[in-house]
Amino acid sequence: QVQLVESGGGSVQAGGSLRLSCAASGVTTTSRCMGWFRQAPGKEREGVAIISGGSYTVYADSVKGRFTISQDNAKNMVYLQMNSLKPEDTGMYYCAAKSGFWCDGSYNPAEFRTWGQGTQVTVSN
Repeated sequence: QVQLVESGGGSVQAGGSLRLSCAASGVTTTSRCMGWFRQAPGKEREGVAIISGGSYTVYADSVKGRFTISQDNAKNMVYLQMNSLKPEDTGMYYCAAKSGFWCDGSYNPAEFRTWGQGTQVTVSN
């Protein structure tokens, strides 16, 4: 059974940093397209960043230059380093996996099969 467990969320002031972690079991993260998503209250879930094979990455325009997605093969983890955080980055952050390796440049949530429970990120002024 594939499971994803997120951690690392919290409350920070604008301009601060957080690193989110996603621990995977039942699947090797480097064999799947992995992604980070977020959902703010009253808004739809949106893609933040995706990664495949440890090197292919795609970022939402709103986070380019501030967020970095990465994988640790030895630990079977996926990370999201978030710098220069803004209040609009506030939301529940989810780790997700597609059923296959190829991301095809898409972070449409409907294409991701397995989801974690989420970790809350709150950024205040």
